[in-house]
Amino acid sequence: MTDKEDLKKEKKGKGKSKVVCGYPISIFFIVVNEFCERFSYYGMRAVLVLYFKYFLQWDDDLATSIYHTFVALCYLTPILGAIVADSWLGKFKTIIYLSVVYAIGQVALAVSAIHDITDSDRDGTPNNMTFHVVLSMVGLFLIALGTGGIKPCVSAFGGDQFADHQERQRRTFFSVFYLCINGGSLLSTIITPILRGQTCGIHTQQKCYALAFGVPAALMVVSLVVFIMGSGMYYKAKPEGNIMMSVCKCIGFAIKNRYRHRSKAHPKREHWMDWAEEKYDKLLIAQIKMVLKVLFLYIPLPMFWTLFDQKGSRWTLQATTMDGNFGQLVIQPDQMQTFNPILILTLVPVMESVIYPLIKKCGFNFTPLKRMTVGMFLAALAFVCAGVVQLQIDKTLPVFPSTSQSQLKLLNMGNKELAVQLPDNVLENLPPAQANEEYFTFTEEEVSISIVTPPLTKTIALTKGLRQTLLIPSDINQEWVLIDDLTSKPEEGNNAIRFVNGLAKDLNVSTSAEDFGIIEPFMSSNYSLLRNGQHTFSLMSGSQSCEYTRKFGFGSSYTFFIPSTFTFGPNCQESITEVEEIQPNTVHMALQVPQYFLITAGEVMFSVTGLEFSYSQAPSNMKAVLQAGWLLTVAVGNFIVLIVAEIAKLPKKVKLEQREASKMLAELSVTRSVSPSILKWAEFFLFASLLVAVCVIFSIMAYFYTYIDPTEIEAQFTEKKEEKDEEEEKDEMKKIEVQMMKRDSIKSNDSDDGFKQSKM
Repeated sequence: MTDKEDLKKEKKGKGKSKVVCGYPISIFFIVVNEFCERFSYYGMRAVLVLYFKYFLQWDDDLATSIYHTFVALCYLTPILGAIVADSWLGKFKTIIYLSVVYAIGQVALAVSAIHDITDSDRDGTPNNMTFHVVLSMVGLFLIALGTGGIKPCVSAFGGDQFADHQERQRRTFFSVFYLCINGGSLLSTIITPILRGQTCGIHTQQKCYALAFGVPAALMVVSLVVFIMGSGMYYKAKPEGNIMMSVCKCIGFAIKNRYRHRSKAHPKREHWMDWAEEKYDKLLIAQIKMVLKVLFLYIPLPMFWTLFDQKGSRWTLQATTMDGNFGQLVIQPDQMQTFNPILILTLVPVMESVIYPLIKKCGFNFTPLKRMTVGMFLAALAFVCAGVVQLQIDKTLPVFPSTSQSQLKLLNMGNKELAVQLPDNVLENLPPAQANEEYFTFTEEEVSISIVTPPLTKTIALTKGLRQTLLIPSDINQEWVLIDDLTSKPEEGNNAIRFVNGLAKDLNVSTSAEDFGIIEPFMSSNYSLLRNGQHTFSLMSGSQSCEYTRKFGFGSSYTFFIPSTFTFGPNCQESITEVEEIQPNTVHMALQVPQYFLITAGEVMFSVTGLEFSYSQAPSNMKAVLQAGWLLTVAVGNFIVLIVAEIAKLPKKVKLEQREASKMLAELSVTRSVSPSILKWAEFFLFASLLVAVCVIFSIMAYFYTYIDPTEIEAQFTEKKEEKDEEEEKDEMKKIEVQMMKRDSIKSNDSDDGFKQSKM
């Protein structure tokens, strides 16, 4: 081939697309499309579990179940997308149609997060939650169908744009394509949690989930528009049939044929797939055997994905009970997932260029299956770390009353010390304008509380399942007021704040974010939720005013008492009493970094190596089958999480029944309640133990696995087929020669008969 011909080939690719720097222009549209689509998907998924918990008001188990059901569907639908593209519509039309479905789903999810649609009483909470749940579920189903359906098509469609002589450019394209996936994931997991943290609304300001879902929806629309813009430049290969269908039909025929010949009269065959030889080519059967050998190794793999995908559910929920203050930077719970794409972009080149070569130099044969085993073990270690972190969190969580208990705190509103006697002769000394530190827990519905000096006894009616504060006025003969406290930590890391007015006149308290309103003498305000950070409170009574500044962390609850001795002025905050009811989150989010590092290192060693191993052990025309099998392991892994989350609900139901029974049988006056979150650490350790067990099974399977070269096996069958074809051709030639000889013989006999007749 001449240099001029080479130059012509470089300037021309497939289809109508022009070539710039050796690359078809059409692939730039595909790369931008992939970046926008991945931003849309991972951005939506980053805040999804918090949307379930805080907007739809589901508990942790239900939120986890629906989240993993959605993820599982996202990894099941690629099989459907591949079959539709290869057998019916082709890749281009499949991407277009399913992207439209995808965009509609994103828009539906964003609309479902607008609380004002059904907030008829304008209190910030939707009044028709069914509408929001149904619309969000429809949206998620359409998203799963869209993102899963186009997943196997986009990368393959991009590869189709290159001609055979552009192998180097094709490899570069796939590298850039993978970079776009991680780049979109990284940016979206940073940006969408920030958007979620904003407040928006027409009548009331709430967390802006609509904006957090709306931006990914807009990016999906942009992705679709960009892809359509390049439609005139694409090379659009016609559908040629799907190899998965052929494989399924061949396996089905082998099973059916084996069942028909199950009697002992028929001789056994070396492999059960050999029963398909009556109908299918031996090469196809050999290729399926190789694929089945790899798929057998896939059986234990779903357990890895069971652990891995919980970083978007259980780990995010864990982060909501932690302190995200990193000095000048405040990390949202759903932003911790950002560590995964950052570490992937860092660890992949480090592993390939440093770790693996170093291990090889040490003389250790670190085969792909050994790498995968180590990756599974690292994921198990990550969950051990998560369990240890959860144990530390549980130590800081308050102990709330059960349904058969009540808890009480005492606040002395006077300016003299009080000696208070509680049931079981418990004596508590209350300093002036102070409250006792810990809550008292009771099982009785009524308790007698006595003041020692001057002597006074009052019977207080408590409410089961509640925490309450008893306001004891300076004149103990006046009415004692009982106010309800929180029985759970404030959601989304907010701080619940209220004020108690000990002055003999009305008090108005406000901040830039909230207005506590006018508080009557010896009464309290309602709780108001404030974000972490510094807040300045303005206290006004008539013409007098002062400002009180306080910095808050995450997830705390405080009551601020304004005593009767309070004086307005620049130093007024010194006389304000602070009563801590729920302490702020003290376990730092930085403790999650080791578990993210271990799970990502495990992903690099397991996932990247697993795909590489699968491709090296499968025939060239069976890559799609293995890709479908690999995605199926991800789906099954998420279904396992779903099953465990559903099982986790059973002990809670039993506890509720036990608590009801304990109302009649309670004998102890003070007991300790068990928080449901205490079970979380056990769940983390359970998953880690299961993965270690699966890791051992997989290592045994890997030990007995024999590596093969599919190209050699295919070549042997090709040679045999060629030899057979040659023999058949020779046999055919011999038959033709015999027929020609017969014809010649007949002709000679006919000429002899004619000669004899003419002579006669």
